[in-house]
Amino acid sequence: MRNLIQSVLLLIIVFKSAAGAYEVRYFQVGGTVKLPLPAGVDLKQHYVYWKLEGGPELAVQNPLGRKSTSEDEPWKNRLSWTDGNELMIKNIQQENFGTFVCEVKRMNEVIHTITYKLLRLTATVKPSTLLLPRSILSLTCNAETLQGHKNPQIHWLNPRGERERNQQSFTKIATSQDNGKWICVATHNQIENKAYVAVTVVDLSPPVSQSQYTSKSRPLTIPCSIPAHISWGQINDTGIKEVHWHFIPKPGSSPQRLFSLSVGNPMTWKADQDRGLRPVSEPKKGDLSLIKNRGTEEDEGDYVCALEFKNGVILNRTVHVQVLRLTSSPGTELISGQQLNLTCGLGQPLTSDLRLKWFPPEQSSLLSSLTFDRHPAHLTIPEVGTGDSGKWRCELWRSNARVTLAEITLKIEPRLSAWMLVVICSVTVIVLLLLVLIFILCRRRQRKMRHLRHRLCQCKTPKPKGFYRT
Repeated sequence: MRNLIQSVLLLIIVFKSAAGAYEVRYFQVGGTVKLPLPAGVDLKQHYVYWKLEGGPELAVQNPLGRKSTSEDEPWKNRLSWTDGNELMIKNIQQENFGTFVCEVKRMNEVIHTITYKLLRLTATVKPSTLLLPRSILSLTCNAETLQGHKNPQIHWLNPRGERERNQQSFTKIATSQDNGKWICVATHNQIENKAYVAVTVVDLSPPVSQSQYTSKSRPLTIPCSIPAHISWGQINDTGIKEVHWHFIPKPGSSPQRLFSLSVGNPMTWKADQDRGLRPVSEPKKGDLSLIKNRGTEEDEGDYVCALEFKNGVILNRTVHVQVLRLTSSPGTELISGQQLNLTCGLGQPLTSDLRLKWFPPEQSSLLSSLTFDRHPAHLTIPEVGTGDSGKWRCELWRSNARVTLAEITLKIEPRLSAWMLVVICSVTVIVLLLLVLIFILCRRRQRKMRHLRHRLCQCKTPKPKGFYRT
């Protein structure tokens, strides 16, 4: 029975070989080609030979598993075998397209032949230069035709992997979402063949988060940058007019211009307001961010980074800055036994993705009670002790990342004991008695001096000594 099945399979293979097999595949110049073996080939019993139709031999595989590829130009270092025993051609060039033949042999007998016709698939974009939003974007996909064969069905995938158009060519208004790799998909005999084309639309890099957090204990960075794959020279070629920063303290308030960048040579920043912020150096590298050594509550608000072009297009990014506040009541200097209230927050309720973590001094009695991952915004200590003296830290976390922290240093003086009060009162009384005694002695001395002067001179009009006429 087993011999019968093998004979039937062999007859089918021989029949297919006699009938011939012809497959059309589409590839992009510079792409990678993978050509599979015929189905049902037993590599342990057959030899496999790959060659160009009417040309040289390219690759061989024998029943022992030994594989070899051509060392002749232009195929040297470009041919290889995949783990699935496919012939792989890397970086295929214009002159390499043609007909590839695979022969399966048992000894010198050809038992199967499969032929692949490689045709070119080309994807192009116009204009090929940098695009501004609202510009006209044209994409075209051309598949090489072959007489007697039906043309493939073509559709386009946008950079997000979504099916965009079911047509060979189309035109649209460019947006920032069109930036990236577009894929032309040509489907022939249920086999998808792909060609790629890059579209570059000028835009500002999206920040890691729309909100930036800072505190009086931490530096402030307000990010704004051009993507690394776009040079400042390309930005200049698109007709940039100006780069500027604006600050909006509260929703609905008028924007305040902070900085403007002269796009001439050299590029220089001009400050319109002094809020302690400064731009980073070397804007030609694409970094337009603002920095500050320490944040303040006055830094809270919206910051708008804008690129303005001569054709009226404006690209902007808005970064919302929030300040973490850590306050102590009644103050930072207390006496042991006083009640302490600590508050940490953003001045408004935290969103669900944010949480606080408290870090008291190591010797604080409150350290053992803060065991939960999400700590309250308010801490109350009915009676502080000297162990609570030192640096307190409040951290703001989003998911598993710390976004900022605030610190405050408390000074707790020890409470006075009864013995110390007695000593202080005694010293005070002694000092007062000494002052009274000194005052009395001074008064007595003054009285004696006045009495002595009175005894020496009792005349109303004393005369000097000498002889006088009577």
